Amino acid sequence: MRPRVFRGVPLRISLVLATLALVILGLAGSGVAVTSAMHDDLLNRVDSGLVEATDTWARPGRGGFEGGPRGGPGPRRPPSSYYVQVTGGPFGSSVTSDYPWTPDLDELPAGDVGPTTVDSDGQGPHWRVIQRSAGAGTVTVATPLRDVDRTMSRLIWLQVGIGAVVVAVVGAAGYLLVRSALRPLRRVEETAHAIAAGDLNQRIPDMPDGTEVGSLAASLNTMLGQIQEAFAATEASEQQARASEERMRRFVADASHELRTPLTSIKGFADLIRSGMTPDPADGIARLSAEADRMSLLVEDLLMLAHLDAQRPLAKAPLELSVLVDDAVAAARVAADGREIVVEHQHAEGGPVVEADAARLTQVVRNLIGNAVGHAPSDQPIRVVVSVVGTQARVEVIDTGPGLSEDEAAQVFDRFYRGDASRRRSGTAGGSGLGLSIVAALIAAHDGTVGVASREGEGARFWFMLPRLDAPD
Repeated sequence: MRPRVFRGVPLRISLVLATLALVILGLAGSGVAVTSAMHDDLLNRVDSGLVEATDTWARPGRGGFEGGPRGGPGPRRPPSSYYVQVTGGPFGSSVTSDYPWTPDLDELPAGDVGPTTVDSDGQGPHWRVIQRSAGAGTVTVATPLRDVDRTMSRLIWLQVGIGAVVVAVVGAAGYLLVRSALRPLRRVEETAHAIAAGDLNQRIPDMPDGTEVGSLAASLNTMLGQIQEAFAATEASEQQARASEERMRRFVADASHELRTPLTSIKGFADLIRSGMTPDPADGIARLSAEADRMSLLVEDLLMLAHLDAQRPLAKAPLELSVLVDDAVAAARVAADGREIVVEHQHAEGGPVVEADAARLTQVVRNLIGNAVGHAPSDQPIRVVVSVVGTQARVEVIDTGPGLSEDEAAQVFDRFYRGDASRRRSGTAGGSGLGLSIVAALIAAHDGTVGVASREGEGARFWFMLPRLDAPD
């Protein structure tokens, strides 16, 4: 967690500030250590001079000062950097000094003192003082610390100046380095902004492996991929739900419309028969029966589509497709009053084997043949071709009817779709528009494909394909 003082500050600035704070603390610590060591060293040198003075030329002896008249304090001494004060004793009191200042010695106790530091008596520098007893008197030797103070002041200012330069250089270099090091994070930030704006295809550029930023980029890209897949799945699910709802509404509306017609007819004929307005009651009852049969077929087709939509399992088993087609065509010939329906087997002996529900697949073939019967001229044959295309078994129902336009071919497998009535063979009633949609749903339930190839005026070729069980490896 970032310190509270850096909250709201950009990361690169806070890192540079934290680095500078550490540098300043390091420079301050080293400066204090160096200054203290230098100050102590200089004071030790001054103290050594004071001790040497009190032990040699400034120490009173029997014949005066041991240094003699030329070395000891007195009017004939050479210039000296020491302040010497002698008080009491057989030698009297004297002060020897070449300085315009004097140390404040009033606070010094009697006896041996120092070395110690005292102020000037009035304006002046600090003094380093040592006091020694000499018989009944005392000798005080002092030297000003002006040179020491100047040296320490120059040292401090030199450290401050060098430290300021170091801090400035480290700050500038640190900012550039941090900015360069955080450039990958800037890319991460830009990618995050783009994704937040709705572009889920954005990804973070590849970073060097083995680095923290590279690991972060890889993890974020993986997470973004999963999020995009989740959004895509959710969107697809929503679209599927909307499409399913729309199909359901259309299906209910179309089913209601289709059921209304036979129900209206049944009610009308029933009213006529009940009121005795029909000249032939048997004909009215026959019409009622026909409308009831029509409604029954429609309801069966609707139930079939409902079962297929619910994806209820089919009773699949291996079967020979050629045999099933032959049986379906034989039944269709009977239902079509001997209509010429020709079967062509364009495959090796034995026929393709598929896994299918025999009853449902027979219904597919019957529906396709029934569609051809309803549109092709009665004097023209209908061809049913069984062939093999690679690993697929193919069945085609070919007629010579009026054919389909491109728009009709695109919608012919839709539920309740009816083509132009003028294209139907004269005398053939239009169906409910569910036959071909049932074909498409049943073939899809068998993991197959269905289609139509047709041109206006050239007939139609409806086909479906199923996976073969006997396909070569």
